Amino acid sequence: MSKSIIIKDIEVKIRTAKDNNDYICLTDMAKLKNKDEPRFVVQKWLSARYTIQFIGIWEEMYNPIFNRTEFGTVRNEAGVPSFMLSPERWINLTNAIGIRSSAGRYGGTYAHKDIAFEFATWLSPEFKLYLIKEFQRLKEDENRRLSLDWNIKRTLTKLNYKIHTDAIKEHIIPALITKEQESFIYADEADVLNVALFGKIAKHWRDENKGKEGNVRDYASIEQLLVLANMESVNAEFIRMGMTQGERLRKLNETAIIQMKSLLGMNVEKRLKTASV
Repeated sequence: MSKSIIIKDIEVKIRTAKDNNDYICLTDMAKLKNKDEPRFVVQKWLSARYTIQFIGIWEEMYNPIFNRTEFGTVRNEAGVPSFMLSPERWINLTNAIGIRSSAGRYGGTYAHKDIAFEFATWLSPEFKLYLIKEFQRLKEDENRRLSLDWNIKRTLTKLNYKIHTDAIKEHIIPALITKEQESFIYADEADVLNVALFGKIAKHWRDENKGKEGNVRDYASIEQLLVLANMESVNAEFIRMGMTQGERLRKLNETAIIQMKSLLGMNVEKRLKTASV
């Protein structure tokens, strides 16, 4: 996922990797010093002995495949007047992950935010402060949107649950039962959905998570809540069709697997266990 912020009239792109770490474009930032050839600014900074020491320590902390032998060689070469280190050479020699480089019109050199902030310090303390301020604003906006998305989907789930319980009342709950018996049937039907999506009933989740408040649905991902909302409507229709609970559970489990695959784009059979009553 890519987005951008504006720092002193310079558009700085930010990419979020699959591990949710943010990488900031050094090439964009370097335009503060040289708008025409920003790559030379990045290369000059990268060739400095202090920079190599800093990014080497970062890699040792976070990169299990970091080539320390080659790092030592590069560190020893630094300081020689003719020494120059490009991002590509650093990555190829040491298996670095903190700096990434790609060619093309929309390419450039990107660095993990820890390293990018260090580069900003070298460029200009003022630029670094504006960068941190705008980056924090961007992350706060993202967190607000994620929170809003989660709350909307949680509300949608609750609304669909009303449809679900109405179908139970009309087609499953026998006449003249107590309120306590009625609640047992609702809980039983809720667990049909829990098993179909989460692979366990609510009680088993509580037993496994005694230190947590709420229930399994309160800790669900946005994707799971969306699928759950869909499943409640589907289950209500299955109930009206007169399907048995066992039949509905199998169908709902199949629906959960298909929809989670579609939303996540990955194999989730191991996370969603086919269950039976």
